Amino acid sequence: MPSANPTKKTYDSLNSAYDFFNKRLFGRKLPRCLITMQRKNQSYGYFAGGRFGTLDGEEITDEIALNPSHFKARTTEDNLSTLVHEMVHLWQHHHGKPSRPGYHNKEWAVMMKAVGLIPSDTGQEGGRETGQRVSHYVEAGGAFACACAELIELGFEMPYVELWDEEKDKTRKKKAASKTKYTCGECGVNAWAKPGVMFICAACDRLLVAEDEEDA
Repeated sequence: MPSANPTKKTYDSLNSAYDFFNKRLFGRKLPRCLITMQRKNQSYGYFAGGRFGTLDGEEITDEIALNPSHFKARTTEDNLSTLVHEMVHLWQHHHGKPSRPGYHNKEWAVMMKAVGLIPSDTGQEGGRETGQRVSHYVEAGGAFACACAELIELGFEMPYVELWDEEKDKTRKKKAASKTKYTCGECGVNAWAKPGVMFICAACDRLLVAEDEEDA
């Protein structure tokens, strides 16, 4: 059992990273936002401007979402680069001119490069810098790389990573679904096949019942 509060530890850590990069890369120009964890279309993260607010309407805030499914497989630098990628969207939302939802325009690309992330639709050198789906790669020796190295040196790490493997779980469930057990209620003989198959026991001339139907 964890000795610390996992929720507090996780969000305190992400908030500290946000504040650190806001100071180092954005001159403290970014307002605070709501950082969440979301699994959306297997993306690393997303930004949603003005998505949350108080019930009385007095306060409106933006959302930066990070996908925890990727935390374990990626390096701390990679995960933090996603945070800063979305912080650039937040910067543009408040200080620039965003294009249509999801589109990465030239202004955004210029700011990305200013903070040391090179926009690329392939995530590699030479990719397109603008478009509907644009990732990035870290500029060696750039502003982000230096700031991130400093933050990690100070002891930052992702407090918790997801242990479940969603793809393996889907494969296991799919495989299990293709092996439904059928049983003869008279003699107990078993057979295995895909769901929906009809078996008749030759010895008892009786229809075999699927395991889930038997439970029901």
